[in-house]
Amino acid sequence: MKKQHPIRKLIQGGESQYLDFKFEISDAPKIARSLVAFANTQGGTLLIGVKDNGSIAGVRSEEEYYMVDKAAKMHCKPEVKFSTKEWNLDGKKVLEVNIEQSKLFPHKAGDAKGKFKAYIRHKDQNLLANGTLMKVWKKQRSLQNIEITYGDTERILMKFLDNNNMVDFNQIKTECGLTKYETEDLLSDFILMDLVEMELSEENSFFSLKNHKEI
Repeated sequence: MKKQHPIRKLIQGGESQYLDFKFEISDAPKIARSLVAFANTQGGTLLIGVKDNGSIAGVRSEEEYYMVDKAAKMHCKPEVKFSTKEWNLDGKKVLEVNIEQSKLFPHKAGDAKGKFKAYIRHKDQNLLANGTLMKVWKKQRSLQNIEITYGDTERILMKFLDNNNMVDFNQIKTECGLTKYETEDLLSDFILMDLVEMELSEENSFFSLKNHKEI
């Protein structure tokens, strides 16, 4: 039985948390988002020369490599490290770009206006990191122990989460009577204590008790 080509095997699984298809690279800032999203999350692979439906189009030249390199060095802060492999399938070249999870997170990608923002990889999407996650990262880098004093606000939060399976950021902010900054700070502490988990979408962030622990 003929062994399946490793790239075809990857493509067969479709785009995911760890895999993104790119037909071509014509926009360095846009590809920078994918680079930082993988670096800020759990790493992943870009397959360049592959359409969204998984069909192989091939890359035209070495220009794609230089665009990735430009994106990593000029449109990512700090620079995102990557490695590449070239594959030939049916006479078409596919560029495999591998990005490992970084210890220098959060990496940020510059947009068209030159403003740098952090992204994460969630399922098959690159999502903008919210303020809560930015605070989680900041506290992780500080290496300080997180201590929570259970006052009225903390009890309100835990009771609210215990009574509701999944709530969004603004619901928590209103229920606890906090400012946006205070809500982010409170939630980031509970996330780092492994009591609360957060799920991001394109437009919102949602929170729930981790394993529905009761305090």
